[in-house]
Amino acid sequence: MGRFIPLSVPNFEGNEKKYVDDAIEQGWVSTGGAYITKLEQEMARFLHTKAVAACQSGTAALHLSLVEAGVGAGDVVLVPTLTFIAAVNPVKYQSATPVFIDCDDSFCVDPRKLRTFCEEECGFLDGVLVHNGHPVRALVVVHVFGNMADMEAIMETAGKYNLKVIEDATEALGTYYTEGKYKGRYAGTIGDFGCFSFNGNKIITTGGGGAVTAGSSKTVEHLRFLSTQAKSDPQYYIHDEVGYNYRMTNLQAALGVAQMEELPEFIRRKQVNYEQYKDEFEGFAYAMLMPFREGTSSNHWFYSVLIDRARIGASMREIIAALGEEGIQTRAIWGLVNEQKPYETEETYQLEKAPYYAERIINIPSSTQITKEEITYVADKVKQLLGSLAGNE
Repeated sequence: MGRFIPLSVPNFEGNEKKYVDDAIEQGWVSTGGAYITKLEQEMARFLHTKAVAACQSGTAALHLSLVEAGVGAGDVVLVPTLTFIAAVNPVKYQSATPVFIDCDDSFCVDPRKLRTFCEEECGFLDGVLVHNGHPVRALVVVHVFGNMADMEAIMETAGKYNLKVIEDATEALGTYYTEGKYKGRYAGTIGDFGCFSFNGNKIITTGGGGAVTAGSSKTVEHLRFLSTQAKSDPQYYIHDEVGYNYRMTNLQAALGVAQMEELPEFIRRKQVNYEQYKDEFEGFAYAMLMPFREGTSSNHWFYSVLIDRARIGASMREIIAALGEEGIQTRAIWGLVNEQKPYETEETYQLEKAPYYAERIINIPSSTQITKEEITYVADKVKQLLGSLAGNE
């Protein structure tokens, strides 16, 4: 194959090699070192939050948040189904039970269905929300593809029913509100906990890695403590709690410090490229580029094309395979989590839009290095393919 346009790949055009080499020369390559502290400080400064703890992955950040939120065996956690499964698996780590809530048109948790579930499917006894005899302890909110959830409505419900809110901002680093109650607030800094990922396909990467923040420095300090095996006395190896090997390495953090320097430029490029895609798809009959929530400035991490299923009968696999033959890497949105084997017997609530979008959305190339010419090529090939498929119906 000649031309290949990947879906989303890392961009190392800054000080990445310089800082990683420095960490190696210093001999600090594992879960201690100045670059970890530096990354935590830079993230806290960028997010305007009090403190951040760097950790092994976004999944680790979510798990630590559930532990800190007091979620345990027999508890219920409200979760989305239109998300990557990593947002839900940590609920099982804690022997808790997920209940799957539908999404709205932002792909994020539907705040109206969330509130209705709490009002009509639960009781509220002595300050505790109870569902089928089990306490509902927390809510996981995923800011899907960098699109901010309706946090004002969600936080109102969570406050009324004493739910801990864990923001999965693994795809939304740099997304913030531009108006409303939370104007100026970043994804991951509104709920009780905010979780971030630096996986290879994210807007910045440390190869693996993640981070977690919370409303108080004391809470973040305890999250960091748990991530380093809960070592109360490092010299004599005294452990007062069950801890985890969830700390980020200094090598990863060195990469992350360099990537944080480039984050504003990466976001700018993502936004500019999205606008070009938007122009390319303007007026196209068989698909549309999905918008981001009004009143927010999104990092535009992933771009989503909504296919007109009334006129396009081909399967997602067929569409993705055909674009692959043109050198264009795309992907389906996700298989719904409630339909995966570990979760197929779990409770769902009013799932309508999640299955609708799961059957109609493909993500198209969104790397920060993509060129204007490549964007035009992708858009043209998508439109040509869908147009020919529509003509065959």
